[in-house]
Amino acid sequence: MLVSFDQCQLLIPSVPDTLGIVNSRHEEFASAAGAPRDVGAAAVDGRAARWQSHREERRRELIKTARKAVHRLGSDASMEDIAGAAGTSKSVFYRYFGDKAGLQQAMGEVVLGQMQRRMQEAAQSAQTPREGLFAMVSAYLQMAESSPNVYAFITRLTPGEASAQDAIAASGALGNFFEQITDMIATPMREHLGEEKESVIIYWPTAAIGLVRNAGEMWLGSPASSAKPDQATMAGQITDWLCLGIAPELKATT
Repeated sequence: MLVSFDQCQLLIPSVPDTLGIVNSRHEEFASAAGAPRDVGAAAVDGRAARWQSHREERRRELIKTARKAVHRLGSDASMEDIAGAAGTSKSVFYRYFGDKAGLQQAMGEVVLGQMQRRMQEAAQSAQTPREGLFAMVSAYLQMAESSPNVYAFITRLTPGEASAQDAIAASGALGNFFEQITDMIATPMREHLGEEKESVIIYWPTAAIGLVRNAGEMWLGSPASSAKPDQATMAGQITDWLCLGIAPELKATT
């Protein structure tokens, strides 16, 4: 959950009970007379709601422009670089996100949410668990490949940032993403294998996520060459590793 760093919430001290009783009686009489109870409070609430809506819209705009800037400038872009590309000052980004790790977290929630929906849509049309795995791996690689800079920005801590040591806070969006994907993998497996294979269903999806992520990120960061497989081939290879392991290759060499 993200925290707004420029919105103060002040505690208002309570008044003595005797005054509370008087106010309560006054409200009862006012209500009985048909008088409005607190028009001023309603007006304040309306302004607060509009201000909150404005802040949320502004925050979405900043995430969008930051994403474009990182895509163009690279995953190592500084807050100053990102703010410059957005046509504002870095103090604005600090006000809305706290620091670079906060921006990574916020952008990660947006990008990984889109990635998760794409993977879920791809898996829904699959007829078998294996087809579902291939569809999800393929969608994951496609989204990551569409902007390697953005993917790297939201999945890696930034050295030198004040909060970069807080791995839990900085990687919260990523951790939630892979947790959701683990559940997506486990559901069709449970339907296909049955409850008697629960031990496999509990542990295997988590191991599968590690394989997909590490192999996928290594592929994503590899320079283009004749030896580098294209996206579809890599998705098929990872799916084979998940379903068959490397047993076929071992048998072929023995």
